[in-house]
This record gives sequence, C-alpha cells and structure tokens, in this order.
Amino acid sequence: MTSLAETRIVGLVPHRDRPLAHELAQRTASWLVEHDVEVRVPGDDARASGLDVYATDAERFAPGLDLAISLGGDGTMLHAVQLVYPSLVPLVGVNMGMLGYLSELEPEELEVWLPRLLAGEYEVSERTMLAVDVESAGPARGSWYALNETVVERLRSGHLIYLDVSINGSAFTSYAADGLIVATPTGTTAYSFSAGGPIASPDLRCIVLTPISPHMLFDRSLVFSEHDEVAFVVVNGRNVALTIDGRELGELCSGDRVRCRVAREPLRLISVRPRDFHQILKTKFSLPDR
Repeated sequence: MTSLAETRIVGLVPHRDRPLAHELAQRTASWLVEHDVEVRVPGDDARASGLDVYATDAERFAPGLDLAISLGGDGTMLHAVQLVYPSLVPLVGVNMGMLGYLSELEPEELEVWLPRLLAGEYEVSERTMLAVDVESAGPARGSWYALNETVVERLRSGHLIYLDVSINGSAFTSYAADGLIVATPTGTTAYSFSAGGPIASPDLRCIVLTPISPHMLFDRSLVFSEHDEVAFVVVNGRNVALTIDGRELGELCSGDRVRCRVAREPLRLISVRPRDFHQILKTKFSLPDR
C-alpha cells in the first residue's frame, strides 16, 4: 500500500455543472494543501469549479499522480477514466449523482476517508478496459479506450445501418440494426443492459456484443473471451455515429472499420469496503427480496 508520506499529488475531477460538487472539491483541495499535498484539477473543470489555481492541462494531469478523486455521477467517473487511463493511477468516485453505480463513497464520507486514502488504506479493484482502433478519414480516427462501451448507431430515425462483423479476422455475419454495442463487464449494466444484453460480473475479462433493435433473425448478444477481437465495417453507404463511454467521436462512413479487444492494462478502482457485486446490483436496481 502507498504510505501517507508517499502520497504527494492528488487529482480532483469535479462535475462541471453541480454547485455541490464544486463546494466539495474546494473543501477537499483546501484540506489536501493543508496537509502538504499537491492538487491538480483538469483545466476546464477547474475553471467551472472556481479552482483555477490548480488548473492542469489534460495531458499533464495523470503523470506522477498518486490518487485521483471523481466528484459527480457515473458520467464524471467516465470523464475521469479518460484522464487517468492507461496510467496506473488508482481512482475513487464520490457519488454526487443519481445512480452512482461506479462510485465508492457518498459526499459525507469523503472527509472521514481522506486521511485513510492518503495512507493507502484501501483495496484496488481491477476493471477490464476496452481498446478501440478506428480506421477512418474522419475525426474518430485513432486509438481509444472505454470503461463501459463502444457504440455505433444510426444518425436518423427510420434508417437502419448495416455492419459487416468479423471475429478474430474471420467474417461472421452482416448486421442490419439501429446499432451495435461492444461492452466491457462494467458496461453490461449500462447501455448494453438497456438494449437487452446480459449482465456480467466485473471480475470477468470479456467483451459483450449486443445489437440495438436488430432487423434480423439472429438478435442475441455474444460474449467473447479476453483473447478475441471483434471488428465491424460500415457498409451500404449510410454514415453512423461512433460513441465511446457517452462521448461522440464523430461520424463513420462506408468502408470505415472499428476493431475492439480487451485492453492490456485494467483500470484501477479504489474499494474502501468489501464489495459484493450482486448486492450492489440489487441495491442500485431496487430489486425486491422476493
């Protein structure tokens, strides 16, 4: 575990539009500085939260960090993931949203837990990340990472999209659907679940392919191992939208290719108490005992 003396730099990622998140971030930053800890806040988030003095460029945010704290809902957590990954910085979420499925602490718990976080009194849960390579002439071109999912879907209602899917380099089939979702185990409780996909334990290293409103006889999800690669090519001349963890990267055109596989490094999420995935699932979805 990291000792208190070694925890010298902490990153804060507050929700940009929630005053309560701004207030908590300000109090947390003051406490950290009083304890001789350097504070970093991503530039745009810092300006929105009144923490300009700690503003740091996105590319300089993660290097050297000992710990990162997200202050918001699941969307803020996904934003924080994009800032710290693929570094090995441990990340903890403080739930200031509605569901907070990815968060570990409630706002009133943070002050109590800060000394223990700096002292390294926590466990680390490793979560599978998705590595996504996009071959395109458009803005989505490049390599990306996702904690939840990669989604390609139609741009206009009433228009199906057509995707040729291959598995490990071999042609599988062509999908006619509103879209396709490639999710990690963590992401199976998000959009993939809403589209009828299965829920997978976050302890697994796998990816799940789920079609969105498929117009074909084969309409089930597929679960792949950590060694498999799923790729799809846009066909039939209709552009599609590419989204990764809720962030729109741009349009894909006919002939553009997307390749998805389990990333080499997992994300490191902080756990401060024993976590039972099934009980968390039950609580977050308000499932009855009987």
